Amino acid sequence: MRHLKAHRKLGRTSEHRNSMLRNLATSLINSREERIVTTLPKAKELRPFVERAITLSRRARSLADNGSDLQALHLRRQAAGFFHAGNMTVKQVTGKRGQPRPERTAGVAALRRLFTELGDRYKDRPGGYTRIFKLGHRDGDAAELAIIELVDNPREVEAAEAAKKRKTAASKKRKGRGKEAKESDTASSEAPSEANEE
Repeated sequence: MRHLKAHRKLGRTSEHRNSMLRNLATSLINSREERIVTTLPKAKELRPFVERAITLSRRARSLADNGSDLQALHLRRQAAGFFHAGNMTVKQVTGKRGQPRPERTAGVAALRRLFTELGDRYKDRPGGYTRIFKLGHRDGDAAELAIIELVDNPREVEAAEAAKKRKTAASKKRKGRGKEAKESDTASSEAPSEANEE
């Protein structure tokens, strides 16, 4: 019986697995296209991991609107556990070869984006923030690949608006043809009646 065996081990120790999921979540949230390509089992494990973090940002957004800032801060700190903390213990002054270190790491940037942009986007959505597409098998090792993406991303919204515009333009065109046909039919039916009256 598979009692209490809820997740995939993915051939890694728990520390390695959690670190990998944090990296994947950071990549997904920070990516410009809001999608990443990975293997199917990793994508299926990443989905609940990311959705929990997005739910925390949603709840924090609704609490911030109500004026409960302390509770929103608590939720933000809970969500920070889903990402790597960043370079807290490293010297801030100089990095490798005297180059200045970046102030923010990808995990901090992901957390900021999660609580600003994504919290607003999904405030009315009760769940299901990600979507998984299967891509087929990889050539090298025949691993099944998948795309995991955030729903309602700007590319998707833009495509829906373009389709809506095309649909309204096509319906206006059809209505215009219908009016022209009716007008020509009425004009042709009126012309013989006028000839009969003369």
